Amino acid sequence: MLAYDGDEPVGWAAVAPRSDTSFAHSRKIPHVDDLPVWSLWCIRVRPGHRKQGISHALIAGAVEFARTHDAPAIEAYPVDNGGAKVDMTMAYAGIRKNFERAGFTHAADTTSVLAGHPRVLMRLDLR
Repeated sequence: MLAYDGDEPVGWAAVAPRSDTSFAHSRKIPHVDDLPVWSLWCIRVRPGHRKQGISHALIAGAVEFARTHDAPAIEAYPVDNGGAKVDMTMAYAGIRKNFERAGFTHAADTTSVLAGHPRVLMRLDLR
């Protein structure tokens, strides 16, 4: 997914079937069940364009993209920072509260840690 400000690309999100990603074989990010879920694993917004709602639009776009491709659910693996500041270079996994705002719910804990913060598995049912 790409986000533009006019003709300028200002953000992107990576979304695909989990089976097509490295998360399919991850030992740190668990499988909740056998559903053929999609993964939303990376969200980037260019400096100078942050705090304008672009990450929210990217999440919404990724959800809609997965839905139109008949995904039964979409997962994300954001950091659970509890409101603490996250280094922007390491915030690519997203932040839990942004996924909660988009309707995702906590589905599982993980053993993955990013920038000193634990990552959680968040899921949104699309059916």
